[in-house]
Amino acid sequence: MIDKQFENHEVILINEQLMQDNMKEVQAYLKECSAFFIATVDGDQPRVRPFGVSEIIDGRLYIMTGKRKDVFKQMAANGKFEICALKPSGAEWMRLSGTLVNDETLAVKEEFLNRNEELKSMYRADDDNMAVLYIQDATARFCSFSAPERKVTF
Repeated sequence: MIDKQFENHEVILINEQLMQDNMKEVQAYLKECSAFFIATVDGDQPRVRPFGVSEIIDGRLYIMTGKRKDVFKQMAANGKFEICALKPSGAEWMRLSGTLVNDETLAVKEEFLNRNEELKSMYRADDDNMAVLYIQDATARFCSFSAPERKVTF
């Protein structure tokens, strides 16, 4: 039995841990797929392109792009997105949707680059081009040809 004054606090901690676990599962899936495809909106036209990096930093799942790219301009105009990642088997995939939020924190950009050394030849944390965006209000749907869809949120 839980003391009533702590009841809600414990529920929040359990839910926060579940959300972190869900985020880690999604990021592991993205890493296993290596490339994933992100859809944005350009006016009334959907646009899809490949991405390859994601990182969990300070409890948030981030992707990264350049501010000079059309994809960033589309994300800035409308943060809603969907990612599709296909496992190498071709029989399992994940769809991830939510809202992307630009984060100008220098320490986050530096950490992202430290974890992805290959990007250092194209970006610097303190340049006016590098954009790191975290995923907010996310829903991931894990799908396959042989099992029912499973949904997680974070």
